[in-house]
Amino acid sequence: MPKKATAGDAQLIMQLYDLRREAEMRKARNWWVSSFWPNSADDFMKVAFTMGSQENNWLRQVSGYWSMAASFVLQGALNVDLFLQPSVSGEMFIVYAKVHPFLKELREKAGDPHMFSAIEKVINSTKFGRERLKFMLKRVETMRERMAPGKN
Repeated sequence: MPKKATAGDAQLIMQLYDLRREAEMRKARNWWVSSFWPNSADDFMKVAFTMGSQENNWLRQVSGYWSMAASFVLQGALNVDLFLQPSVSGEMFIVYAKVHPFLKELREKAGDPHMFSAIEKVINSTKFGRERLKFMLKRVETMRERMAPGKN
C-alpha cells in the first residue's frame, strides 16, 4: 500500500515546480508541448541525434526532468498519488503520450530498452494513472491534428 502523502512530499513537489519555472526549462517545456510533434520513432531520433541543437537540448531536458521526477516516486521518495495529480504531472502525461504510440520502436532504434521506463512505470502503477493516460492519448491526438506543422 502506498504511503500517505507527507509535508516532505509537498515540499518536494514545490521544489520540482520551482525547477520547471527556470527560463530555459520553460522554453524547453513550451517546445515539447506546442512545437514537437513526432509521428514516428524516426522523427524523435532525428532530434535525438542532432547533438548540440537547441531542440536536442530541450528534448533531453524535459524528458530527463520527468524521468528524474518519476524515479523519485519509484524509489519511494515521493507519494505516487500526489505526484500523479494533473496539476503536478499533467505535462508528463503529454510528453509520454506523444511517444507512446511508437515507444517500442523508439527503444529499439535508440538501443535503450529503458527509455521513458520510469515514466511508464509510474503511470501504470495506479488505476488513476492508467485511466489518465487513456484520456491524454486521445487529447494528444486531437492536439496533434490541430497544432502539428502541416496540419493547420
